[in-house]
Amino acid sequence: MSAGTIDLHTHTTRSDGSATPEELIELASAKRARAVAITDHDTVAAIVEARAAADRCGIEFVAGIEISAEYSPGTMHILGYCIDEESRLLADELDQLKLARETRNPRIASRLQSLGLDVSYAEVARLAGNEVVGRPHFARVMVQKGYASSIQDAFDRFLKKDAAAYVEKARLSPAESIALIHNAGGVAVLAHPYQLNLSSYERVDKLVGELAQLGLDGVEAVYSRHNAFQRTSYADIATRHGLLVTGGSDYHGSYKPDIDIVTGLGDLEVPYELLEAVKARAAARSKRPAIDDVQEALSRTGQRS
Repeated sequence: MSAGTIDLHTHTTRSDGSATPEELIELASAKRARAVAITDHDTVAAIVEARAAADRCGIEFVAGIEISAEYSPGTMHILGYCIDEESRLLADELDQLKLARETRNPRIASRLQSLGLDVSYAEVARLAGNEVVGRPHFARVMVQKGYASSIQDAFDRFLKKDAAAYVEKARLSPAESIALIHNAGGVAVLAHPYQLNLSSYERVDKLVGELAQLGLDGVEAVYSRHNAFQRTSYADIATRHGLLVTGGSDYHGSYKPDIDIVTGLGDLEVPYELLEAVKARAAARSKRPAIDDVQEALSRTGQRS
């Protein structure tokens, strides 16, 4: 691993990871990472603690987020880098998503109970403790009670999209997601494009072109579960549309035990130069675009203003 290796895709206990923000930074430091971004799902709650830990460890910290966007047939997430976590509009939208999440979790428990599994929301919340309750906590309870052989088994049979107990989460449109990240001074990047579940690279190329028209800044090509051919292909697509290439492990700790921070499945190496390009893009953009731009995106999709 080179001295310039970084990780721009990680998760903490503030969303669905098993490591606290401080623990995650310390793990990255032990791997001698030069820089790390925390990109928790639909929340910026880890940023202040993680930034302080990074300062102590001498690691460059990148404030990030991963926003869930509406999309079918697969999953679309938009990563935001170099964001201002104090952006008022971003905070307002994240509060709305948090409220929706708080109603979603009891519905997951009800689905499991209707399937004959003795899993209550109360016990899942107790297990989560100070962590944000999410599907990994349901999975842990299911493993403890013998309903699943592993966390992955619980997801595969009950909790992943289209599984028996899955409950759809509230999501922003791609346009909203990109606009919110830009409003917070950030750089918007399409995460792990293999999860789009598109049947050809031509279809991915077409979709990336459409997202570029909405203001997308980059594509996460260097990713733990992308093979060498995918990494090259997605990077080529990004370059063809004048977009940045980024990379990261998608570290979740014990919830995805095969993926390690910084090194992913063992062959991941994200060069620092990719972060330099991200920072240059952020610096070139106005730090505070007009809120009207975001409200226009909201109105285009017929959602909240």
